[in-house]
Amino acid sequence: MLRWLSRLILRISGWRTDGSLPPGIKKAVIVSAPHTSFWDFIIGRFTFWAIRINIRFLIKSEAFRPPVGFLLKKLGGIPVDRGASNRMVDQVVKLFNENESLAVVITPEGTRRLVSQWKKGFYLIAIRAGVPIVLSFIDYGKKTGGIGPIIIPTGDYEKDLEIIQEYYRDKVARHPERFNLSPKIKKDENNKGNNRPVP
Repeated sequence: MLRWLSRLILRISGWRTDGSLPPGIKKAVIVSAPHTSFWDFIIGRFTFWAIRINIRFLIKSEAFRPPVGFLLKKLGGIPVDRGASNRMVDQVVKLFNENESLAVVITPEGTRRLVSQWKKGFYLIAIRAGVPIVLSFIDYGKKTGGIGPIIIPTGDYEKDLEIIQEYYRDKVARHPERFNLSPKIKKDENNKGNNRPVP
């Protein structure tokens, strides 16, 4: 019922879904980008319901005050202390170790504002928990949300990050001026005449 309703809402809104999580993957860190608007959460939540992925997501613990906290937990929210990145990584790795099936969505930008570089927590969690990184997206240009490639982290963060961010180069954010990739990729984009704003 929830899947059908989500698909209907997305269709009425002009959105479509693309891709899904392969049946053999029971645990994964799901990267979600671009992340520049609260609408990303709403569209993303409907998208994951529509493609039948039972996700959990990280959100600052301060947001879990009643009555909103109850709703966030029902939606899959995991309260974390974002001011203590090491404890956050430990907490999520522990969840992976304690569950036979778990998909945690993480936005590497960490905020809807423009940032100079992505946070590394998603990668550390995947390495320490021994799980793959699944790339999910919301593309406002094509009005499409869904699942893309699966990355098996090698331990070489810089190399893997280039591969991951390369996938998002053509994805259009709701607020493109707030979406940023790594300095190296920004330089490549400028050389190729890409019009993405660079701070």
